[in-house]
Amino acid sequence: MIVERRVKLVTEQHNIPKPPQMEGYPMKEWTVEVYILDETGKERPARCFQKVVYNLHPSFENPVQTYHEPPFRCTNEGWGEFEMTIDCYTTEKGGKQSILHDLNFANPTYENIHTIQFKNPSQALQAILRETGPLPTDEDRKARKAQDTTTKKKKTYDLEKMADVIPRLNEDDLLHIIQLIHDNKSDDTYIMNNPDAGEFSIDLYTMPDNLCRVMWEFLSQSPEGHRLR
Repeated sequence: MIVERRVKLVTEQHNIPKPPQMEGYPMKEWTVEVYILDETGKERPARCFQKVVYNLHPSFENPVQTYHEPPFRCTNEGWGEFEMTIDCYTTEKGGKQSILHDLNFANPTYENIHTIQFKNPSQALQAILRETGPLPTDEDRKARKAQDTTTKKKKTYDLEKMADVIPRLNEDDLLHIIQLIHDNKSDDTYIMNNPDAGEFSIDLYTMPDNLCRVMWEFLSQSPEGHRLR
């Protein structure tokens, strides 16, 4: 799954009453903030990022500056314009988005919008991304959930009950469930697998019927099977 979001960088700058370090160039105080835009273009806190690192010009005393809370406000003083790299980190492995930002003093305030991609986000990050818009699988998932609700009596399995039981299984049963998923999944089945972090998750509403049935049958025989009744 690839999720796209628009990042807005808001830059403000103004002169400050300090002696110039370079003749002909007044001293400035400037600020950069990071936001995520929702479907309507409204600014939202960029909670999808765990931290934001600003890589400033090497002439700064502290050229690498890190911030951990939205809007990741970076404020500094100086006289010169330059390009900086802004690294936005998620909690995902390899989850760094780098944005090239032109710091200039042409206007007191200016905005830049960049489109970035989140590849195979975890369930936790998906929940945060949904705050600013739907995910690519949401329509299919919604349709499948509606179908499951209207036809539940005709089916031999209940996805909501399965979702309650699976996290309670012992390690051996969980490994068996994972194997069932790999053996019976379809191309539309959404799986997030991160062995290094010990994370495996699946969107049950994207599973084919045959996988749902074999999982239900196995779960019914497990020690937690009474929860399915």
